[in-house]
Amino acid sequence: MTKAVLITGGSRGIGRATARLLGARGWCVGVNYVRDLAAAQQTVAEVEHAGGRAVPIGGDVANEADVTGMFDTLQQTFGRIDALVNNAGIVAPSSQLADMDFARLKRMFDVNVLGAYLCAREAARRMSTQRGGTGGAIVNVSSAAARLGSPNEYVDYAGSKGAIDTMTLGLAKELGPQGVRVNAVRPGLIDTEIHASGGKPERAAQLGATTPLGRPGRADEVAEAIVWLLSDAASYVTGALFDVAGGR
Repeated sequence: MTKAVLITGGSRGIGRATARLLGARGWCVGVNYVRDLAAAQQTVAEVEHAGGRAVPIGGDVANEADVTGMFDTLQQTFGRIDALVNNAGIVAPSSQLADMDFARLKRMFDVNVLGAYLCAREAARRMSTQRGGTGGAIVNVSSAAARLGSPNEYVDYAGSKGAIDTMTLGLAKELGPQGVRVNAVRPGLIDTEIHASGGKPERAAQLGATTPLGRPGRADEVAEAIVWLLSDAASYVTGALFDVAGGR
């Protein structure tokens, strides 16, 4: 039976790679984006070329009404919801905490923490077998920064991802009896556009060379882990924090 998934932040990077791989597995994919419709449409085209179905779904994860609307659109388009990839996230230019202003901190936690919690909550409401759903799976995209701390760079980002790890552990126990598995992947130095948005486009290549595997990771390598965690092959896996970080 064809399954349907919502991927937040699905228009680029790890989100796009995950959408493409799920398309190759025959999934129906809701590709969430905030501003760049053209990028979301490109992801949709790649999903469909791979053999799946897809639709672009606009919405800011930090806005409760937008989140509800995103899930409504997915279910209205495909008639079901089976999974959430909680991937949307932001980073800001490298800085020590003492130099970060309130606006930066608020937006970081609004998107990376509140947004992820709102999406997980909506998925739980719709997939829980105790609330009329048929079960499903949530994969939260955390970061190796949650355990490394990112000193002198992004302690705000690292802290936001620490919250995602904690949510994963608690929600897995909460939703396990309700037919919903919850896991997280923690990417390391992955070669995606997020580094440029933080002001260091070469960061992944430079620091990736210092990992035990000697290189940065690729978005499709993270996508493989996400797709496995969503699949029936991972049917006894919940509450896992799955590192994809080259040994870093």
